[in-house]
Amino acid sequence: MNLFPNTSKIQHRTIPKYCMGRVIHTVVPSHVETVALLSKLSETKHHIEVKVDMDELDLTSAEAKATYKEIQDWVQEKYGFHVTNLNIAQVKQKHGIIERENYNKPKSPDSKQPGCPEEKVKVIEDALRHFQMI
Repeated sequence: MNLFPNTSKIQHRTIPKYCMGRVIHTVVPSHVETVALLSKLSETKHHIEVKVDMDELDLTSAEAKATYKEIQDWVQEKYGFHVTNLNIAQVKQKHGIIERENYNKPKSPDSKQPGCPEEKVKVIEDALRHFQMI
């Protein structure tokens, strides 16, 4: 009898347990998972303190990227009009900025997306330069 039907590749073994004077055999996977507490600073006598000044560090790639909302707000403030997420994504794709996979895909493979107007392309490129993304 297989108690673990979805784990046929994992080997199991039987472990005897004693309960109220009786032996009960328990089937368990043969691998062991361990969680270890490596240190507790309040109880240790020796530890190393490291201070890192955040001004000394370079920007990470995540910090260097502006969000779509930040780009939209910057364009609205500087140029006075709205750009859509689609417009921003198309300009980013044009410049080779890799985006995550879009899960809101069209159902039909031959559906068409509206192109980004040239004036908005220039404005979004200006925003990407402002945020040092291109």
